[in-house]
Order: sequence, then C-alpha cells, then structure tokens
Amino acid sequence: MTFSLGPKALTAGYRLVAFDRIGSTNAEAMSRAREGERGPIWFVTPEQTAGRGRRQRAWVAPRGNLASSVLEVMDVSPGIAATLGFAAGLALERALQQVSVEANVRRAGANPLKYALKWPNDVMAERKKLAGILLEAEAVAGNRLAVVVGIGTNVVASPTDTPTPATSLAALGVEVDASELFTALSEAWVELHGIWDGARGFAEIRKLWLERAFGLGEAVAIRTGAETIEGTFDTIDDVGCLIVRTLEGTRKPIAAGEVYFGAAASMGAS
Repeated sequence: MTFSLGPKALTAGYRLVAFDRIGSTNAEAMSRAREGERGPIWFVTPEQTAGRGRRQRAWVAPRGNLASSVLEVMDVSPGIAATLGFAAGLALERALQQVSVEANVRRAGANPLKYALKWPNDVMAERKKLAGILLEAEAVAGNRLAVVVGIGTNVVASPTDTPTPATSLAALGVEVDASELFTALSEAWVELHGIWDGARGFAEIRKLWLERAFGLGEAVAIRTGAETIEGTFDTIDDVGCLIVRTLEGTRKPIAAGEVYFGAAASMGAS
C-alpha cells in the first residue's frame, strides 16, 4: 500500500514516513522527537501491532486499518496543546465526509452517513466508535513541546471487545482504503491546524466541534476516579472541558474521565 500526502500538506512543508507494519506510530513519532526531529511530519501504517489508546489501553490496527500520527513541535504549554485534539477530530471528520461521498450516493436519499465527535477523543458513526485520537506531549530542547497526535481509524475491521460498540468504514458501506483516507486526512489537517493556530483560533474550533458533537443535550455519566458525575451534556468551555448540567442544576466542568452517553449513561453510573 502506497501512502502519499495531499498537495496542501506538501506545500505546507509536511513530510511522511510510511511503514508496512509497526508497533506504534505514536511511539515512533515521539522517539524521533527525542532524537531531534522537529517536524511537521506524519508517520503512518496500515498495520499497527502495539498501539495505545487512552489510559494505556491497547489499540491494535489489523492490516487495512489506518494508524497515523503527526508530530508538531511548538511553543505552547501542555494545556494549550491539549486543545489540538479538537482540531484533530474535526480534520478526521472532514476527511471521512470526503471519502464517503460515493457511499452516500448509493444510499439514494436514505439516511446519509454522518460522523460525530465524542468528547474528548472519539469519532462516532451510527452511535458506534469509528476512530480514536490520542495526544502525547513531551518537552524537548529549546523549551519547546513535541506534540504527537495519533489518529487510529477502523477502515476494514473493528474490535468486538470495546466498552463502546465499534464499527468500520467497510461495515458502513464506505469503499475506501487506508491510503486514500490518509491523503484526505493530511489535507484536512493543514486546514484545521491552521484554524487552531496555537489555540488562538480555538473559539472557531469550538464552534465547529459543537456543531458535530455526539450526545449534546443527552444524559451523560462521567467516571473520574472513584467519583461518577451524572447530568446532561451542556457544552464544552473555552479550554475544552466538558460542561455537565448536574441533576442538582449546577454546571460542572470536567477535564478528564470515562464518558457514557444516552442509554449507556446508566451503565456508566452503575
């Protein structure tokens, strides 16, 4: 399988390292950063054997799926860098819409495919998890921050043992391979990263993200350590925290946690 950057990505100075098979594109990207790589550069593979999701969960990409990580070295704090995840979700959603055009034509007026962004780091389709995003950051020489944004997408297959039911593009009727999706993603990344602009454009990112938010206005339960917070998903704030309107009527910001929406909220709270 041959991967290539889109023309906008090439013009913006992005480079690409592709692997037939690798343990983890995120681990490779961060290792290169420690060795002096300053990016911007993508690391991609159609088969990942030792990837990680949030909370150190395994994220294995069987052959044909897309594991991709982009390394950006920047002069921002870790808290600011964390908001880049919202731009990443929007970039993937845009790429997915692009590669789904033919599938939606085949649906002939039936419900078109729509992709939703689940806080803080998932992309959903038909209420199932299609992709996950993992940000990692580490200080490097010159008081700069190496930020790796990992994006794993189920192209041909999805796991069956996940807390949230998963799906793949193939199961949704989208006939695309990992290389085509990656090219579209590399183009969309340039646009959304440009809007984000070191978080100076986060107000616009937030607006776009909320227009695609999964579970907005629905019942939600968030596990944060030993505590479970229940209520309604109200919005995200100007630093990306999820705002829950609790059962008592207060608005509570959540910076991190395991999130369950809708019918799954009662399971998450139990």
